[in-house]
Amino acid sequence: MLLDDAFNDASVEFHDFFERHYAELARLAHLLTGETDAADDIAADALIALWQRWDRLRAAEHPLAYARGVVANMARARIRSAIRERRRVLLFWSRSPEKTSGPDVAAVLDVREALDRLPFRKRACVVLRHAFDLSEKDTAAALGISVGTVKSQTSKGMAELQRALGAEAVGELVAGRRNR
Repeated sequence: MLLDDAFNDASVEFHDFFERHYAELARLAHLLTGETDAADDIAADALIALWQRWDRLRAAEHPLAYARGVVANMARARIRSAIRERRRVLLFWSRSPEKTSGPDVAAVLDVREALDRLPFRKRACVVLRHAFDLSEKDTAAALGISVGTVKSQTSKGMAELQRALGAEAVGELVAGRRNR
């Protein structure tokens, strides 16, 4: 019975803390990130983290200061993640196409069209692995995903290209790239 009472007391205290400070924490997150939707998510995630430590936190001298720190750290992580993602996208799309001495042939146009139909992650894995000859590890690092994800997305992407272009055409592309 004492555990139930302690849990209920903690729950009531946390609910009161939540009601008094959620709007302020969301406002702080908004000012740090500039994103309204992200601010609500960050404040909610911070409060979940605080609830998980509430037994220790409620005894602290300044629980709101700690909560603000959690929000600031989560906002910083979100901003860094967004910056890394933007850099990866810009890096991927900023490469200008290689110039050739002659016009594009129909096969190259077909490959480009087939690549454009792939979802971004599959396309990125296929391009980095086969057009840029990156290892699975380097591709994973460039995209911020696991090596296993690179393997599965590359395999699925190549299968989709084979369905679109035919196995022989895809085999020639891969073989041609390796012979350079």
